[in-house]
Amino acid sequence: MLELTGIVVSYGMIEALKGVSLRVEQGEIVALIGANGAGKSTTLMSISGISLLRQGSIVYNGVPIAGRPAHEIVRMGVSQVPEGRRIFSRMTVTENLEMGAFVRNKRETVGDMERCFEMFPALAGRRRQLGGTLSGGEQQMLAIGRALMARPKLLLLDEPSLGLAPIIVSRIFKIIKEINQQGTTVLLVEQNAKAALRLAHRAYVMETGKIVLQGQAAVLENDPGIKKAYLGE
Repeated sequence: MLELTGIVVSYGMIEALKGVSLRVEQGEIVALIGANGAGKSTTLMSISGISLLRQGSIVYNGVPIAGRPAHEIVRMGVSQVPEGRRIFSRMTVTENLEMGAFVRNKRETVGDMERCFEMFPALAGRRRQLGGTLSGGEQQMLAIGRALMARPKLLLLDEPSLGLAPIIVSRIFKIIKEINQQGTTVLLVEQNAKAALRLAHRAYVMETGKIVLQGQAAVLENDPGIKKAYLGE
């Protein structure tokens, strides 16, 4: 479904990605773990069309997408939930969800919005509430719901557990699993490596802009080096 081959991204003189290659097959949850500054978020932004490549290729469903505008990539079926949620704080819950469906016919979105409220019942009673007044967990649910309104085939999640209480993190990860079981492929960047590896089918480990390890998530979870470096064991 998605294949990155040797992608290089630079910010001025700083090379953020140094030849990153990875693949995501349809129906998978693939985790991308690593320390802060390893290049995980830049990888997602490259796929979304926000960070431009200096070298390499990104192919989605057989079509090269590097260099395409971000809105066109959304139309092709790729949605991103950014780090820090970045909802529209002065817009209502309903308006935020409508913004997620900007690439679609408005009449098609009514049923999808109701499905979002079924998936996130905490938001259902807050339809007219401003996004900025929601709790952190509710804002994360809204950010995921907004991305789902575009009906993505591939969902990119950037640090969905960041700043959330453990009980809310468990709920968010349960929702991610449900989304995947309903047919959406997921590429997950996550600081909570243990939770990410337990959720994912496969995983990649990044260090300083490079992929240094990859494999089945269950195998990596039990790798002594991974345990020591990322799982706090």
